[in-house]
Amino acid sequence: MKRGICVFSGGSAANNLVDVFETVRRSKECLLSYIIPISDNGGSSSELIRVFGGPGIGDVRSRLVRLIPPSQPESELSAISTLFNHRLSSTSSVDASAEWQLIVSGTSDLWRSISSAKKELIRSFLNLLNLEILKRSRPPSSTFDFTSASVGNLFLTGARLFSGSFESAIYLLGSICGVPDDDVRVIPSINSTFSHHIAAGLANGDVIIGQNSISHPAASTALDNPTIPLQIHHSKNRHSIGHSDHDVEDANLPGSLPTLRTRNIKFSKDEEEDLPARIERIWYINPYGQEMLPPANPRALAAVRNSQAIIYSIGSLYTSIAPSIVVKGMGEALRSTPARHKILILNGSLDREVGPTSQPYSAFDFVDAIARAGEQSRGHSWKPLLHTTRSDDSLKDPLASYSLARDGDLLSPAPKPQSITTNGHVDSVYRHYVTHVIHVTGEGTPHVDHPRLSSVGIDCVKLYGRRSSKGMQYDPQALIGAIEAILGKKGDAMALSRSRRNTMDA
Repeated sequence: MKRGICVFSGGSAANNLVDVFETVRRSKECLLSYIIPISDNGGSSSELIRVFGGPGIGDVRSRLVRLIPPSQPESELSAISTLFNHRLSSTSSVDASAEWQLIVSGTSDLWRSISSAKKELIRSFLNLLNLEILKRSRPPSSTFDFTSASVGNLFLTGARLFSGSFESAIYLLGSICGVPDDDVRVIPSINSTFSHHIAAGLANGDVIIGQNSISHPAASTALDNPTIPLQIHHSKNRHSIGHSDHDVEDANLPGSLPTLRTRNIKFSKDEEEDLPARIERIWYINPYGQEMLPPANPRALAAVRNSQAIIYSIGSLYTSIAPSIVVKGMGEALRSTPARHKILILNGSLDREVGPTSQPYSAFDFVDAIARAGEQSRGHSWKPLLHTTRSDDSLKDPLASYSLARDGDLLSPAPKPQSITTNGHVDSVYRHYVTHVIHVTGEGTPHVDHPRLSSVGIDCVKLYGRRSSKGMQYDPQALIGAIEAILGKKGDAMALSRSRRNTMDA
């Protein structure tokens, strides 16, 4: 079977590139696999996690619905896309609940154009979820808040509760949406029916708990909420976090961190404030805040090991990409995959996670973070380089003075990070994870130091994008051309053996 293409991504940002990846897939005539994190605890997902436990499903649902084949506006597939993308009222929990009742009763206008057979199949899982919501209701202290709830997320949760399997629920939603499983697959990075949360360690020693708190300061974090007693104990690189009593009955274990049990339904991505210091790494935590290393989904590992190319899509570095890399087994899979091309599509803007604004991430910092996440998955870690955009000789061997750490114990100094192989290629720890960086230029984009990336064996492809309210955006056709130029045209054996170029302008 022909090796496929494996894309690491989150949800909304990478959805804009779905058509790009589909075009490349068709050109290569292979399977396309999306590896999606399940650590999101913001928005309506936070309410589902609070009441039912389980993984953060928003990004998986978002990608599956985005993959619905194009259809006419009045067609059934178009109506299904509208239904699963629909969000209930964001202004009133009462209005949202009333809207939900119209949907489960089958009288909502959203059912128009959906055949009776599919309508009743979908309704059966929504009504199952509705029954479970009623069973768990404990007024006035604990009731389900439907505000801004995604119908697709509600369906996935109902299907998971019925089948007892997250991947079965994904398969069912994909089948209803008409996503061709032989061509494209959406794979959660962890196959679990339990919640998996992440924490971020900052350079100043602070720890932020939960993905929503890492990405969106509008929600109170475990660090700055004065109502939550928090103690951080450092022991051999592991963090144990104290907690307070909580009087609301929910799906979390008694004594779980309060910051993981709060409603994070409302937050703003438009009013981002700086982190006090750079993020050094992220890790998974159990309900009590202790660091853990969950195993990667075997299907995700198989997709990586059977790939001809790895692509890290645009999206939040530490909450969309890194969570799928730091899981146990993924670092080794990325290093051992036969894929010769590992492409980072650099973001066209800088967000809160790659700051503060006084110390913004460069393209090299993005590569460094991915490599560190992979090595952390393998039981190794190192501190990131100090911020600099210099490309002088002092940076030609950036890891030469690093010491690796496993379980908090310093090992012997790291070996030379790069050496010249017999075929003249540069071998480095970075090149095990990233071989090419595609980027756009313009105000607000990450700085790209071509000589520095070249010194560790990474090629750069510069594209000219267009400005939007969210920063610089890629031109789809230019991006398709850049990816295909790196991978080589179908049947072009010479493209696979051509000599590498340090910089290529497209």
